Amino acid sequence: MKLNLIKPLEMKKLASVFLALVVALSVNGQTDTTKTGNVKVIEKEGKTVVKIGKDNAVTVEESDDTTHIKLGNRGITVIESEDGTKINMDQDEENNQDNGGEKPAGHKKFKGHWAGFQVGLNNYVDQDFSMSRSGEDAYMDLNTGRSWNFNINFMEYSLGLGTDKLGLVTGLGMEWSNYHFDNNNNIVKDDEGVITVLDYPDVSVNKSKLQTTYLTAPLLLEGQIPAGKKRIHISAGVIGGLKLGSNTKVVYRANGNKQKDKTRDDFNLSPLRYGLALRVGYKGLNVYANYYLTPLFETGKGPELYPFAIGLTLLNF
Repeated sequence: MKLNLIKPLEMKKLASVFLALVVALSVNGQTDTTKTGNVKVIEKEGKTVVKIGKDNAVTVEESDDTTHIKLGNRGITVIESEDGTKINMDQDEENNQDNGGEKPAGHKKFKGHWAGFQVGLNNYVDQDFSMSRSGEDAYMDLNTGRSWNFNINFMEYSLGLGTDKLGLVTGLGMEWSNYHFDNNNNIVKDDEGVITVLDYPDVSVNKSKLQTTYLTAPLLLEGQIPAGKKRIHISAGVIGGLKLGSNTKVVYRANGNKQKDKTRDDFNLSPLRYGLALRVGYKGLNVYANYYLTPLFETGKGPELYPFAIGLTLLNF
């Protein structure tokens, strides 16, 4: 088995992101600072900032409308506004490869496609594969155009099956999912601990979402088809997830003043989940899709909904 990792320095930085997230999940209160080694998490006035390394080489910053992730000279910014969502990607020319992360066709060792930074949209379906919510589950209806999915896949293992064109791929990654509710509501546990609606009837809601964080691990069978000097790669398999944290956030105006309610809880989300994964790519175009066979909520503790995400790989490690 061949171990394919990011460059040692980048691997150390990305592994630190995992540590930073675990630390961040333990931070409570409106103004708080937690420091563990070279990892500092600051929460103040509606903004969460994670700084990693002596020179803050890795930062994750989230405010009401903007999320920015920076790893060395690479970075991505997602800005949400009333006019829509805008994504800006920064990447230095030294790391900007025009081959989409592909090895030359003559390379004799199999190299899979998992490690990278991905951005997409997520939603969920019911037992009938419908994305529309109605009746007693209408409060779970989402604004798909604002429900973003982010993945940092920081570790990759590749095992060639006797050729450089076919093999197994696994690794580790982090998945952040934002479920933006379409109505003036959010979710809360009732007196029996079951998920139910939390209404905001008399205020103007600007943003209302459920955010989840999972550690992910795939097992993919990947085939690569030569196409000139490049290759088309197709992989499919299973993906598992371990829940690390979750929260809800509601931003609204009451009496002319901007308010924010943020609550950390497990929200009866499935602690372990598994699903199906698909990857297809050629040159700089790489598409991913995940569909989870495990419901979003634990059985009997919330609506029966099955998450999925579709998006693009923007950076290959």
